Amino acid sequence: MFHVTFKFEHSDDVSIYAAPGENLLEVARKANVAIDAPCSGNGSCGKCRVKLLSGQVQTQPSRHISQEEFDAGWRLACTSKVMDDTTVLVPDISSAYRDRMRVADLDSKKEIEIFQRIKDNIIQAGIPLENHMSSLLVEMSPPSLDDTMPDNERLSRAICALTGADRVKISYFAMKKLPDVLRENDFKVKCVIKYNKEGTVGRPYVFDVTSPEDKAPICGLAIDIGTTTVAALIVDMETGNILAKASSGNGQIRYGADVINRIIESTRANGRSKLQRAVIGETINPLIDNMCRSIGLDRLRIFRVCVASNTTMNHLFAGISANPLRMEPFIPAFFETDSLNAQDLGLHAHPNARICISPNIGSYVGGDITSGTLASMIWNKEEMSLFIDLGTNGELVFGNSDFMMSCACSAGPAFEGGDISCGMRATTGAIDSCTIDPVTMEPTLSVIGTDPETDEPVPPVGICGSGIIDIISELYRCGIINSKGLFVREGKRIVRDEHGMGAYVLAWQKETGTQMRDISINEVDIDNFIRAKGAIFSAINVMLSSLGFDVSVIDHVYVAGGIGSGINMRNAVNIGMFPDLPLEKFTYIGNSSLSGAYCILLSKAAEEKVAQIARNMTYLELSNEPTYMDEFVAACFLPHTNASLFPSVQQVKLDGKGDAQ
Repeated sequence: MFHVTFKFEHSDDVSIYAAPGENLLEVARKANVAIDAPCSGNGSCGKCRVKLLSGQVQTQPSRHISQEEFDAGWRLACTSKVMDDTTVLVPDISSAYRDRMRVADLDSKKEIEIFQRIKDNIIQAGIPLENHMSSLLVEMSPPSLDDTMPDNERLSRAICALTGADRVKISYFAMKKLPDVLRENDFKVKCVIKYNKEGTVGRPYVFDVTSPEDKAPICGLAIDIGTTTVAALIVDMETGNILAKASSGNGQIRYGADVINRIIESTRANGRSKLQRAVIGETINPLIDNMCRSIGLDRLRIFRVCVASNTTMNHLFAGISANPLRMEPFIPAFFETDSLNAQDLGLHAHPNARICISPNIGSYVGGDITSGTLASMIWNKEEMSLFIDLGTNGELVFGNSDFMMSCACSAGPAFEGGDISCGMRATTGAIDSCTIDPVTMEPTLSVIGTDPETDEPVPPVGICGSGIIDIISELYRCGIINSKGLFVREGKRIVRDEHGMGAYVLAWQKETGTQMRDISINEVDIDNFIRAKGAIFSAINVMLSSLGFDVSVIDHVYVAGGIGSGINMRNAVNIGMFPDLPLEKFTYIGNSSLSGAYCILLSKAAEEKVAQIARNMTYLELSNEPTYMDEFVAACFLPHTNASLFPSVQQVKLDGKGDAQ
């Protein structure tokens, strides 16, 4: 056995023993070391770069590692076998999906305003934010030799007298505490109660009993489980106030960037439990713990949970087989379920907290889209609206208050930084916007985050989705790349490898947050992103044409997805990702999946409305549409092979001196 040590730039070392010849990426997975591997270890993405500091590994040549980098010690973990006691460095960019967890992120006024606006829209649509959870102060006479009523019956009768209920159910959690809490507080207690009928009648369910002086809020948890990123909120269930917000990379990503690779992994020995542990034990529970710590909350005060995620993520979260989803006729185990509690899944919340899962629509349109559709409000408008959720899969909903149709396209993880050599999710250190001088070709970058000690901008670590859109649009606008995404100008920012493949350097090695290599975007990255944007645009065209429409009928476009601090809609149109419509028709609504989950968490009526939305929505399977592949191929250019679809796009070509031709 060999001793393998993983070193990090901003955290403690991790060590583990490995067998001779064992794959280094698999060793990292066993040690719970986060190394990004969107291709699930087949050597095609090049994201699992590590630096060999000591020891020996047997490795295969890779186009992702130049000879100069190889000589400096860089290797792909997935193509390396342990042959000695070994120490490797895992750079920030390889572990960025997991590191840099953002907790209690309530300083973004723009983001909080989005949640508030969506909540107000839901209320204005006639959906009350009532969840029937409250605290109740209950005072009882103490027992005596003449009054030997048991504690549970004494509490139940007192609650019935206060509420008019005919029966009370007390949780096992509360029952275990009841004898001590009653006697420590002279039979005056505060109960956390969920009413099972409208108003204050029916059969209350007692979650907890505490001291009458207990000031802790009654909380709920909203979670958006994305294929790449997980985001969560802790909410005061009585006031609707957001107490904490956090996001992190989905720990499942080391088993593959897309849902198909995850499903395949789940079919292997212990695969389903590994994937469930990765998303709950390694991702969601640490988010909960960190949020609770930041606001001084006991996690047992979380009494309700709402989850919004795609169909595959729903299954893997619940530990239910997702394998039928990838095989014709693509049948999920469930669209809706009401059978899960926190204790069933080991979620860090009150053990009896009910888990509400936003309902799925089809095999590849899930609860994140029904939740997002609720938040977009297109179901409550007469105008024809298009809702687009940009993530590892691109999901679309088109319609109005009379009808809605949905579909999904496999955009890949490019919008969240996957399949991009220096890509990362939208967190601290990510380049989220960019402009380029057409003459000098020098970039001006915006980077997410500031140094907490100096309040100065942090140096860049990688590029997130919104930054990639800007960079490709600017490269094309400045004539640095052609419509195929190939570099056609030369300059100090343009570098080429030994095979002649071009790349544009956004930040030199000494300017970066890792100082391990330049931050750049190359022709393979651009090609991957062109395919992703092509999938979105072609899906829009096919869905509209299936209804006998074209883009001219669209009155408004709502764009969602946590791919950066907003999207430059002009640039998204310039590269042919969105239809060429007036910019005032576009609205960015942030993480609509999480916003919808927030509303469902707070409102029983919203939960019923999202179920109605799911049942009434038509699902279009694009793989069955004969025109989709032709549309997709046509859209894999900047902006499109049919220039007439983008009349407003100024295709300016510049010569080497920067003069328009």
